[in-house]
Amino acid sequence: MANFGFSGLRVVKPYDVAFREARSAVGAAPLLHAAEECVCVADAVADCRLVVGTTSVGHRGLQHSLRRLEYGARLISRAAAGAPIALLFGSEKFGLSNDDLSHCHWLMRIPTVDTDLSMNLGQAVALCLYELSRDPKAAEVLPEKIRTATAGEMEQVTTMLLEVLRQSGYVNPVTAGSTEEKVRRLVRRLHVTYRDAPVLMGMLRQVLWKLAEH
Repeated sequence: MANFGFSGLRVVKPYDVAFREARSAVGAAPLLHAAEECVCVADAVADCRLVVGTTSVGHRGLQHSLRRLEYGARLISRAAAGAPIALLFGSEKFGLSNDDLSHCHWLMRIPTVDTDLSMNLGQAVALCLYELSRDPKAAEVLPEKIRTATAGEMEQVTTMLLEVLRQSGYVNPVTAGSTEEKVRRLVRRLHVTYRDAPVLMGMLRQVLWKLAEH
């Protein structure tokens, strides 16, 4: 990361032994010492206005827009001119789970051959950051005129909407997990602005209050 000028590293539930050893190793990068440990993906991306997940796709059925690295990097560079951006990587062994992906606005993939889709995590991170850093002029594009809500604000809207759906009887306890992922993806596709997020929460709060009366 440091090679390409990036310094903000957040890790979610890292393998404790390996992470401690890496941090305490002689010559460990300052970036690793400064890495933030988070308990979940929602916390890790809470202040970000765009969350982009990475995937090798494979045989997986996706529910998000998917962009190739070179195109996705241009979009990220433009958005980064005015807001924090999260680039989300999964573990080297399993990648991102469906729950992890539900926090993403869209996905990005590195074009690889069909016979060998997945890459070493370090290689994948390096390629993505190289693509982001190789055209600094891309970030000079005018930022969006309308500021979108942060991932944390979107998660608050999602949580409140899910509670409305539960209290109204919409959510089936058997499929509650997949429903939560679908609702989270749906909310992120709305591109809610930072001004509209509290309005939406106010509406949902009123619905919850009315439901509690019955």
